[in-house]
Amino acid sequence: MRSRQYERDVLAPGNGTAKPGQGPVPEIEAERDLVVEEIGERFCGAVVAIDKDAVTLEDRFGKRRVFPLPGAFLLDGKRVRLVRQKPKPAAPARTASGSIAAPAQRAKVAKASRIYVEGKHDAELVEKIWGDDLRDLGVVVEYLEGINDLPAVVTEFSPEPGRRLGVLVDHLVPGSKESKIAAQAARNPNVLVVGHPFIDIWAAVKPARLGLNSWPDVPPGQPWKEGTLKRIGWPCATPQDVAQAWRRILRTVTSYADLEPELLGRVEELIDFVTEEL
Repeated sequence: MRSRQYERDVLAPGNGTAKPGQGPVPEIEAERDLVVEEIGERFCGAVVAIDKDAVTLEDRFGKRRVFPLPGAFLLDGKRVRLVRQKPKPAAPARTASGSIAAPAQRAKVAKASRIYVEGKHDAELVEKIWGDDLRDLGVVVEYLEGINDLPAVVTEFSPEPGRRLGVLVDHLVPGSKESKIAAQAARNPNVLVVGHPFIDIWAAVKPARLGLNSWPDVPPGQPWKEGTLKRIGWPCATPQDVAQAWRRILRTVTSYADLEPELLGRVEELIDFVTEEL
């Protein structure tokens, strides 16, 4: 099978090098379905297999021939040197937060700066997504077991340049109790208090991960976790039920894509604050 666009005397002695004055012959990587004509035997076909040092062509009648690689071929009537595909560089490994993973290294000495979150569940969620990043940066996350004592915690911590404190607060909305406590604690310029609008860290997990269209509405005055579990039909009578529910929720979280952006931005802001070079 020969295309009319190919001239009869396109053959050149040798292995695909250019004729004098023609310039270099371009190299083309062999890939499946690429249609070429082998110069030596005038066999035209599509690439159907690529081995370490050979390529298999199949013509329009289903006949197959094997030719060495690299080799001289015609592509769209122009001489090329067909070569094996070069290995593609592997994509860089990424952490659950989407950051490029750092190379394996020894544990770092913790920085003086810290990130505080309200409770155990907050700390576990931050660890699940940002744990690798925080270990690489040498930043420790601790939890407060509530925000009421935050001003005293700040005083005891004694923030200063190089020893910053970042705090993540649940339900930080204007006029709330949490917003007033946060404002008092953040008077020190080496303290940054940020928050998300969710009444509990559970709600920062996208409800679709649990097969829900949305997190249920729990009337004010009712315990939010227990009220939520009751409305979605999970056991909620004991603290063990609540703990089991959180483990079930946490298992659905594998990357930043499983969390609402209102939380993602705030945690990233805290990490930048406590690691900023002053």
